[in-house]
Amino acid sequence: MSSTSAPARSGAGPARKMSGREEFAGRWAFILAAIGSAVGLGNIWRFPYIAYENGGGAFIIPYLVALLTAGIPLLFFDYAIGHRFRGSPPLSFRRLSRWTESIGWWQVLICLVIGVYYAAIIAWAIMYTWFSTTKAWGDDPATFLTQEHLQVAEDVAPNLDIVPGVFWPMLVVWVIIILVMGFGVRRGVAMASLISIPVLVLMFLVLVVVALTLPGATEGLNALFTPNWAALADPGVWIAAYGQIFFSLSVGFGIMITYASYLKKRTNLTGSGLVVGFSNSGFEILAGIGVFSALGFMAQASGVQIADVVESGIGLAFIAFPAIISEAPMGALIGVLFFGSLVLAGFTSLISILEVVVSAVKDKMGWGRWTTVLVVVGLSAVVSLAMFSTTSGLNLLDITDAFVNSFGIVGAALVSVLVVAAVLGLLDRMVAHLNSVSSFRLGALFKVMVGVIMPIVLAYTFLSDFIAKLNDGYGEFPAWFVNTFGWGMVLSLVVLAVLLSLIPWSKKSNLHQEHLDDDSPFVEHESLNRRRRGRTPDRLEPVTVSADEGWTEPDADPAHRSDSQKGL
Repeated sequence: MSSTSAPARSGAGPARKMSGREEFAGRWAFILAAIGSAVGLGNIWRFPYIAYENGGGAFIIPYLVALLTAGIPLLFFDYAIGHRFRGSPPLSFRRLSRWTESIGWWQVLICLVIGVYYAAIIAWAIMYTWFSTTKAWGDDPATFLTQEHLQVAEDVAPNLDIVPGVFWPMLVVWVIIILVMGFGVRRGVAMASLISIPVLVLMFLVLVVVALTLPGATEGLNALFTPNWAALADPGVWIAAYGQIFFSLSVGFGIMITYASYLKKRTNLTGSGLVVGFSNSGFEILAGIGVFSALGFMAQASGVQIADVVESGIGLAFIAFPAIISEAPMGALIGVLFFGSLVLAGFTSLISILEVVVSAVKDKMGWGRWTTVLVVVGLSAVVSLAMFSTTSGLNLLDITDAFVNSFGIVGAALVSVLVVAAVLGLLDRMVAHLNSVSSFRLGALFKVMVGVIMPIVLAYTFLSDFIAKLNDGYGEFPAWFVNTFGWGMVLSLVVLAVLLSLIPWSKKSNLHQEHLDDDSPFVEHESLNRRRRGRTPDRLEPVTVSADEGWTEPDADPAHRSDSQKGL
C-alpha cells in the first residue's frame, strides 16, 4: 500500500515509499481469518468442561462479563497496535518504543513453540477421522491411543523413535501449511479461512443435530446448563471464566497484532472485534451443546452419572468420544464430523500461529514471502517431526503446552498491557486511534478495563499457576523433565527474545523500507519524551521520522484534530 507522506522535518531526509505490505482483500476476509484463529481446539474440548465444572448454566454470567471486560478490550488493544504500526509484533513494538521490541519477539517465540506441537494434534485428528469409519480403537480407546497409536514410551526422556502413524500425517499437515502460507495473505491465509470456517460451522451444526437425537442427550444438556448459582460466589469460577475467554480468543501473543497489520488504513476495528468476539463465544456454546449431548448418551449407555464421563482436552477428544462413537447410532458419522471439525479448526489456528513467526522474520530480514515461509515453516516442520512424531512426543507436548500457555501467553500479555498502559501511558492515544477509524466508540471505561482489570486478572492467573507448579510440580513427571522442558523452556523464550531484539534490522527490512501514515492520533512515546526535554517545539507539524526512530507524529494542535479524537 502506498501513502503520501507529510512534509519531512529538517534533517530527516526524504520520505520513503511504502514497500507494499500485504493486505486482506477486505474487512470480512480479516474477520473470517480472525475467527479462524480464535475458533480452535480449545473451543471444542475445553469450554464445555470448564462451564460444567464452574456452575453450569450460571457460568454464562461470569463468562459474558469476562468477554466484555477483558476479552473484547484485549482484542481492541491488539488491533490498535497492529493496525497503527503496520507490522508483526517485533516491528510494531519497535515502532511503539525502541526498547519494547523484545516483547514482540517474546510473542513470536511463544507462537513458534505452540506451532511445532499443534501440528501433532491435527495429525492425530486426521487419523482418528479415518479410524472413526472402522472404530479401530475397539473396546479400549485409552489403551489404543497411548499404546497402539502413539506408542508412548515408558521413559519420558526425549528420543528419536519415530511412530509412522503420527509422522506421515504430520508431514502432510506441514506440506499443506507451507503451500497455504506461501501463497500469501490474500490467496493463502485468508482463502483458507474463507473455505474452512463455513465448512467447519456446517459440519458442527450437523454434529449437534445428530447428537441431540441420541438417547440421554437431554440429561447431558441438563448437566451443562442447570445453574449452580452458589458457584458465582466462588472467585475461582470468575478466574476460570476470564481464563477461558483469554485463551480462546487468540489474544495477547501476537496473532491479532499481525492480522490487524494487514488491514487497510480505514477499517472498522471495534466493529470487527465485536463480530469476532461474539462469534467465538457463539461457537463455544454450540460446542458445549454438541459435546454434552454426546456425553449424556455415553452416561446413559454406561449406566453412570454425567460426572463420571466428563473429560477435557485430549481425554475428551481421543478417549471419551471414541467410546461414544462405538456405542452411538450413526457413530461413524459422528466421528467423521467431530474429528473433521478438529482438523479444520486446528488448521486455521495453526496458520494464524505460524503467520506471526513468518511475518516477524519477513519484516526483520526483508525477505520475500516464499523464502521466509520455506525457511521458517520448513525448519519448524523439521523440529516438529523430530520431537512430536516420536514415542516421547505425547509427554513433550503435555508439558510444553502447559507451561507455554500458563507462563508464556499470560506473561507476555501482562507485560505488554502494563508497558503500554502504565509505563508508556499511551491508552489515551490508543483510544483516539481506535475511534478515528471505528464505528463503536471507546472512552474511559475501555481504559479502566485495559489499565486496571486486565492487569489484575492476568497477574492473578500468572501468580496462582506459578505458585501451584512451583510447589507441586507438574503431573507425575520427574523434576529434571519439568525443569528442562517446562521452566527451562519458559525462561529461554525470554532470554532469546531479548537477544533477537539486539540484532540490527536489515537495511531491506520493513523498518527501513516502510514509513507510517502521519494522520493517526496514536503518538510515539519517544517523541513525547523529546518534546518534554525541549528538543522539539510545543506545536509539531506533521512529520515523517527516520527509520531508526520508527514513528510518524501527527499534528498536536487541537484545532487540527478530527471530531473523533476530541474530548478523549
